[in-house]
Amino acid sequence: MFAEERQLLIAELVADNGRVTVSDLAARFGITPETVRRDLDTLEDVRQLRRVHGGAVSMSRLSMSEPSIAERQTQRQDEKSRIAAAALALVPTSRTASIILDAGTTTARLADRLMAWTPSSPGDQLLVVTNALPIAALLVGNDEIQLHILGGRVRGLTSAIVGASTTSQLEALRVDIAFIGANGIDAEFGLSTPDTVEAAVKTAMVRSARRVVALADSSKLDQETLVRFAALRDIDTLITDVPPSPKLAAALDAADVEIVIA
Repeated sequence: MFAEERQLLIAELVADNGRVTVSDLAARFGITPETVRRDLDTLEDVRQLRRVHGGAVSMSRLSMSEPSIAERQTQRQDEKSRIAAAALALVPTSRTASIILDAGTTTARLADRLMAWTPSSPGDQLLVVTNALPIAALLVGNDEIQLHILGGRVRGLTSAIVGASTTSQLEALRVDIAFIGANGIDAEFGLSTPDTVEAAVKTAMVRSARRVVALADSSKLDQETLVRFAALRDIDTLITDVPPSPKLAAALDAADVEIVIA
């Protein structure tokens, strides 16, 4: 097999599996570890992967890799819709209820469903607190919902409102449920996101809620990004689209987290 053919296969393996190890590739192709390392160096030079200790990872798995909200809106739409439908069932139906909707495309799907929210009984109130401009733009059209938009600086990549003033406002709140998104949920690292300022806001949201519900499709499971904003024990419920891996499921069970498969 020519080196170019082997490197193409290695690039495909990384794209499919997210990561590869030098030892596994050496055994698979019957080559020396030194040859594998040269192949990985070549592929890194053309931005097909990122070298890490003992192997390589997909460029999409870098700790600070973060697609824009426009890109994410077109990804895993069916899974996010199912997760949002399951989350809607958890929205409190008490006479006065309050929720937080974190910035993100899955929480935006929940906001889509809340556009049709009406009181089940006269006088029922639902307060929605959000730091997401797209979510605020959706919910402002429903006169039945009391909308509270957190103030701060708008982060262009995600259209999220962030900053010290945002977190300080959250510190003064105690809502019934916070619906939180995450870029990664890992058995050991917990819930994470690539950006430090968004992580600070997410942490404040978690602390401000009586109940925390994480909304994450299966592509986020067993993943780590740069900044941890919550431990598994800090959330009460995880809504996702497939059962977590045995390792993550065991960690969630040990942290007493309810798992809902949408």
